[in-house]
Amino acid sequence: MMRESIAAVKTPKAAVQADSYQSQSTFQFRRSSGIRQTMDLLLVLSRNEVRLRMRRLSTLFAVMLMVALSWAMIVDPKTGSSLMAINQARVLYTSSALAMGSASLLSFLMALIGFYLVRGRIVEDIRSGIGGVIAATPVSNSLFLISRCLGGVAYILSLAMVAMCSIMVLHAIRGDGPIQILVYVKTYLLVLGPMAVFAASAAILFDSIPLLMGKAGDFLYFIAWVFQVSIVTKIADMNAGLISAWLLADFSGLVSTIVVLKTHLLTNNFSLGASTFNPLITPISLPVDMWTNPMLFMRLSSAALALCLLLPAFVLFHRYSPDKVKQSHARKRRTPLELLNGWTRPLAKQVQPILMWSAKSANFAGQIVADVALTLVNAPSAIVAIVVFTLLSALLSVDALSGLAIFSLAFWGILISDISTRDFQAAIESMTAAVKGGAVRRYFRQWVATMVLGLLLTGVILFRLSFVSPLLALALLVGLFSMSAVACCLGKLTNTAKTFMSLYLFGLYVATQAQGVAVLDVFGFNGVATLQTILLQTVIGVGAVCIAYFYTMYKHR
Repeated sequence: MMRESIAAVKTPKAAVQADSYQSQSTFQFRRSSGIRQTMDLLLVLSRNEVRLRMRRLSTLFAVMLMVALSWAMIVDPKTGSSLMAINQARVLYTSSALAMGSASLLSFLMALIGFYLVRGRIVEDIRSGIGGVIAATPVSNSLFLISRCLGGVAYILSLAMVAMCSIMVLHAIRGDGPIQILVYVKTYLLVLGPMAVFAASAAILFDSIPLLMGKAGDFLYFIAWVFQVSIVTKIADMNAGLISAWLLADFSGLVSTIVVLKTHLLTNNFSLGASTFNPLITPISLPVDMWTNPMLFMRLSSAALALCLLLPAFVLFHRYSPDKVKQSHARKRRTPLELLNGWTRPLAKQVQPILMWSAKSANFAGQIVADVALTLVNAPSAIVAIVVFTLLSALLSVDALSGLAIFSLAFWGILISDISTRDFQAAIESMTAAVKGGAVRRYFRQWVATMVLGLLLTGVILFRLSFVSPLLALALLVGLFSMSAVACCLGKLTNTAKTFMSLYLFGLYVATQAQGVAVLDVFGFNGVATLQTILLQTVIGVGAVCIAYFYTMYKHR
């Protein structure tokens, strides 16, 4: 009887414990199920992000650019130059050498281009109206932005993998030794991985802040990209084998590559790029595994540091709220020139007589003048720039014209980058194609208008050079022709000004650094342009005009 009473007393306690265990198991199951659903949702959003980017026409041109650059940077040793030289000795084109050299050079370029390729998806959501739908979904800001970032990283790395496969094909033709796929994959991920995370995170962060959604964010990132080069000076005197904290900020991977080479070669006398070598010296072969454990840790830490850029985006993301960002606000110019445009806005009234004259003139010339005047109305700072550059071009000495030309051409490239895309951005492309001459005539007058703006900014320089150095004057004129055609062609093909602007600014920067390379002296301001390079620019310009013409005919047939 007593045992039954004790059992009766113990039974409720056992039942409570059983219920507790069951509740705990149910909670753990729901938590694991919630985590699994979150991961599945993150995977779906990231995968869709990559698919949407892969379908863009600009991706095709980016892939073509990666392949072209990959083959151009690996110089054939038969020409007397090599990708890498150490103490005047050629480095054999093994898997480690080709992977290390190509990845480091491509990473520095893709750190700039990748940002502009990833950027703009949030602005496009606002423009298309899908932003309101996204804002109404129960997906949190953090999950949404992380998926966008992961999609951007995967997109950039996919372009890098295309370049890697192209290098392996080149290895089969010019390389030495077997193709070691794991060496290529490891090197490309360590060099380009942190770069992809940094470019994608910065793009998402800037698109999450209304003040940085425009070209102010583009300019700020360009400064950060240039800062990557300055890190070299921080470690130039560092002893081999030592690790500097500055490597954490080396998102491009270029400086880390130099440190790795310096650690293995124990010398500072080496060059990376198109390097001359002494054919009488025995070539050198790099080790198969170049990455030490400390450098692996530094590259992973650099990627983690780049990912931290998303943390403020979680808080500052506008979530397409109309009181924070509007459709017109998303496309608004936000460069440092915007303040100058506001100050010079009264000058736009001086363009009114030109617009009235162009309205009365129904011919092709009047339409060209109207496009030029419209550009000056949108950016009144261009009027000030034309006056300032004209006066300086007339007053400075001939020797100073080359430096002045660099600034005027940089301003011109930014100014005309969106001329061929503003109809699409304003959603009036079909309307403008319905006027006299159609879309083809619209394209030609935009192209000529870009050249006219270039002549307005550099006309006096061109005039003075024609007496001193006719060859350089011809190079400047042909360069304006070629780059105008390329700007309008890329604008028509990609429907964004960022494609041309990023490539143009990068090319202009490289030309100022490689002053002895004739091919890069597109405008002749380095003084090394030749008739062959001028002819090459002519072919590029004619090719760009033909491509844009046939594409416009195909699109609007």
